[in-house]
Amino acid sequence: MPAVPKKVSERLVQGLKRYQPILQAARSRDVGEADTVTIIKDMLADVFGYDKYTDVTSEYSIRGTFCDLAIKIDGQLQTPIEVKAIGLDLKDQHVKQAIDYAANQGVDWVLLTNGVSWRIYHLVFSKPIEQELVLEIDFCKLNSRAEADIELLYLWCKEGWQRSVLGEYHTQKQALSRFFVGAMLQTDSVLDVIRRELRRVSPDVKIDTSQIKDVLVNEVIKREVLEGDKAEEARKKIVKAANKALRAAATKIAKQPQSPSPEDGAEGPT
Repeated sequence: MPAVPKKVSERLVQGLKRYQPILQAARSRDVGEADTVTIIKDMLADVFGYDKYTDVTSEYSIRGTFCDLAIKIDGQLQTPIEVKAIGLDLKDQHVKQAIDYAANQGVDWVLLTNGVSWRIYHLVFSKPIEQELVLEIDFCKLNSRAEADIELLYLWCKEGWQRSVLGEYHTQKQALSRFFVGAMLQTDSVLDVIRRELRRVSPDVKIDTSQIKDVLVNEVIKREVLEGDKAEEARKKIVKAANKALRAAATKIAKQPQSPSPEDGAEGPT
């Protein structure tokens, strides 16, 4: 993740100090959804750096239905925001309507919040469309002196959004997911490394990669990591990346200059 610019970091620190007491007071009064929306609009401006008059839209309409708020940058919808009352515990089903909004517009990201809890979802355009919870932040538990907490808030800042840091965070999280690691362990290159290391430990034992794969699949890796849509998606990404690397290597070789030979018409030594 790129470093948080100093000016943005200072704004985030001040935003935490200002809005944590406001949110705690609002939660103790159990304010309703309308008042929660008011607080969130102020937070989007004062903490996250969005212009509340040009970047934040209330009651954004998509195909005749509405979401509570939406972020627009340069006139383009970036993400709908579903808001719930501050005292309501957030659940995945609360974001369904906002997911429908986003899917209709081909938007990848959706935010669900009650002011205290901020949930960021990424859409998976499969059939049916699914959502993946990428990040959940409890604003009142963040520490303004903790660099890691400031970096988390930066993911949702306007400046971070414009630099695609949320997308980079998501990509990194995917690469370290148990499904991706499980699929990677089954690739030929990794199996070859394991076989070589096992032979180093037991040089007199004959071991082939198919035996190692059987042990990994049947005894080491959990079944839930090997099966299902996420496991299949991870396998496809690995195959796609491997094929891309092979094509790049082939292209590099093809572009290398070839030395002329006598058969090509070049003159040999006299």
